[in-house]
Amino acid sequence: MFFWLTNALGLGAAYLIGSLPTGFLAGKILKGVDIRQYGSSSTGATNVLRTLGFWPFVFVLAIDMLKGAAAIIFVRWLCQALLAWPATKAPAWMEPSLFASWAVCLAGLAVLLGHARSIWLNFSGGKSVAAGVGMLTALSWPVALASLTIFGVSLALLRTMSVSSMLAAVTAIGFVCVLEEPFPYRVLVIIGAVFVIVRHRANIGRLLSGTEPRIGQTSRSGLKIR
Repeated sequence: MFFWLTNALGLGAAYLIGSLPTGFLAGKILKGVDIRQYGSSSTGATNVLRTLGFWPFVFVLAIDMLKGAAAIIFVRWLCQALLAWPATKAPAWMEPSLFASWAVCLAGLAVLLGHARSIWLNFSGGKSVAAGVGMLTALSWPVALASLTIFGVSLALLRTMSVSSMLAAVTAIGFVCVLEEPFPYRVLVIIGAVFVIVRHRANIGRLLSGTEPRIGQTSRSGLKIR
């Protein structure tokens, strides 16, 4: 019982790490505004860039990436500690390395969910792109590197953050399936990438209508673009 309770607490911790509302706090501290009332209503780094400027964007991006990495690192450490601690016995049928992989998979999903549906913001939040990059880096740096490369090239050519983010998500699916990654990691990346793309459904609508803003394009203060 203690074994499963500890794991549940680990997943709860991963969700709470993801829930840290970095963009929202940046808006409140720097300009005294609720960033959800501006731009796309998201608390993510892209909306911070459009609303607060470049350096707040860099700060929020870095912290959100760290959130994703920290959740994976913490739960991976917790699994190793539990399996090594004599007082905590895992079920006899459970293969330790497979258990750890699935626990990390669930932690990754928890941190993405926390970022998108923060308990501190009435279950609103960002699109989980930066948290997903951090999670992916801690999970499999080759997959993360491939995704970031595609993101960077796409952003330089198209100057559209949403398109670049979704292309990076698709790239992550392709590479995690090609490389020899554990099956639970593949499940995490596929579900996480689909989740990120679904979170961009409003952006997809604006792309189809030709109204999606590009990097460097400004909007009237207070204008909401949902």
